[in-house]
Amino acid sequence: MGIPVRTLLVASLVLSSIALDVAAKTLDPYKVLGVDKNASQRDIKKAFHKLSLKYHPDKNKDKGAQQKFEEINNAHEILSDEEKRKNYDLYGDEKGNPGIGGGHFGNHEGFTGGGPKTTYFKSGDGWQTMGGPGNGKTFSFSFGGNPGSDAGNPFGFDLGDVFSNMFGGGGSMGGNQHGGFAGSAGPGARTSSQHTNPVTIKEVTLQSFNKEIADQGISWILLFYTQQAKGRFVLESILEDVARSLDGAVRAGKINCEKEKALCKKAGVSVGKSARLFIYSYSTTEKGSLHEYSGENDAKSLKIFCQEHLPRFSRRVDISQFSFPSHALPNLPQVLLLSTKKDTPAMWRAVSGMFRNRLIFYDAEVQDVSLPLLKRLGVKNVPALIGRNINGEEQLLKDGISVKDLRSGIKELKTLLEGFEKKNKKLASNQAKKPEPMENKILLLTASNFQETCGEKASVCIIGVFKSNKAKEKLETVLSEVSHKTLIRGQRYNSGNAIAYALLDGNRQSAFLSSFDKSGYQSSDNLLLAYKPRRGKFAVHNGELTMEEAERFVASVLNGDVHLSAIRQKPVLR
Repeated sequence: MGIPVRTLLVASLVLSSIALDVAAKTLDPYKVLGVDKNASQRDIKKAFHKLSLKYHPDKNKDKGAQQKFEEINNAHEILSDEEKRKNYDLYGDEKGNPGIGGGHFGNHEGFTGGGPKTTYFKSGDGWQTMGGPGNGKTFSFSFGGNPGSDAGNPFGFDLGDVFSNMFGGGGSMGGNQHGGFAGSAGPGARTSSQHTNPVTIKEVTLQSFNKEIADQGISWILLFYTQQAKGRFVLESILEDVARSLDGAVRAGKINCEKEKALCKKAGVSVGKSARLFIYSYSTTEKGSLHEYSGENDAKSLKIFCQEHLPRFSRRVDISQFSFPSHALPNLPQVLLLSTKKDTPAMWRAVSGMFRNRLIFYDAEVQDVSLPLLKRLGVKNVPALIGRNINGEEQLLKDGISVKDLRSGIKELKTLLEGFEKKNKKLASNQAKKPEPMENKILLLTASNFQETCGEKASVCIIGVFKSNKAKEKLETVLSEVSHKTLIRGQRYNSGNAIAYALLDGNRQSAFLSSFDKSGYQSSDNLLLAYKPRRGKFAVHNGELTMEEAERFVASVLNGDVHLSAIRQKPVLR
């Protein structure tokens, strides 16, 4: 009995389908993308983007370009998914099914009713859908820049990195080899495409945004997207490039506005047909804010954009005329970076954001280390870092700073600043433990200040007379304490009249002392003299001087409990 023609036709179609499926399976995704078996995800993405641009149907009208384009996308779909890639490596099939039924790589979806089923795919890189016969959907992609302008690098990555040589050329002055910056791209230098250090693009939620990003002082590049948004994966790849090359200065994150509607609403960002890139930075205010990137879709342009929006909390100064302000507000430690750069170095701008509420920043260009400030602090090589603590003491934190790249440079600066900050916190803690300073400062009487201090404006003048440094220190301590305690009592004693406290050098002012006593108290190393200039009377304590005795003596004078003697003549200081 003969086989019906209809059955033969169906069998033929099925066999053709199987043949196509087998042929599809023979396509090696590694070979399609031109990468080896050990290729990193970064290498796979770069190869995919390069080939996608080359064979995109809107750009390439050659015969076979469309089929090649499908193969490229399917290869990327397998190799970009770790599970599918693992299955393919083990079984030759991304689903983990060994044998002829596996390895469905050509994007054939079988047949129905004797005709090809409508097929389409969607990759995440901004490619839209493609229909089979009768399907009106076409590929759509938003290209940025000129894809052919850099055939070797579709992302326009430039070795002339805007962040290279952070501190300026040379570094040391006077022949010393320290202080240079080793990040310049010379022969054999690694470009961004050669870096293998992993960079994580963090999935940002509302909670992590509030905790890790908002007003934390660190700049973030943020990709806002939805699953259907065009250009998502292209921007993500560029973002990864920039995040790796600016590692340390900026961090990278992505926000799915379908899942994080509250966060996107809070940020004021809506995602339409295309994904959007922003930098969250502190370029103009102490509060972080979002700035949208609208430049070309290449790493170099995005890096320049990021540089422009790095924090600007360091004040550029002229080193030949600079001195640290003595009364900076608030009372924070101050730091000055010296480099040969004509503009504020990018690393310094980055750390100024991180420490913006903890330190006061300055920076200056230096071509000559013989300037007075530098010589006084012992600066021999630049780059150098100088600090002024909360006590007003200036010190060299480090000179001849040498770093190999942006990340290590920022780490070095952070370590120096954190160490300096820690020392200042210890100083502040020690100051807090000390007793509060007395309101009255104990002056040393001289001819120029005697009338102002112990003239007739004063109701009574308590004078501590010393003849040795040891006696001076003791009297100063005692009078500082007593003046603080007895000042209120003095106001009660005679409201509106002043009580003055002063020191007198007995060795130099023997004639002054003779106005009170003929002997001039020559045998005494220290004594307390209570002088009432308006009445021309005085009293003396010439015994053992303790805090209690001094307070008792002053109190008795103020309260009229002690006998006062008339002066021999009006005392005069010479």
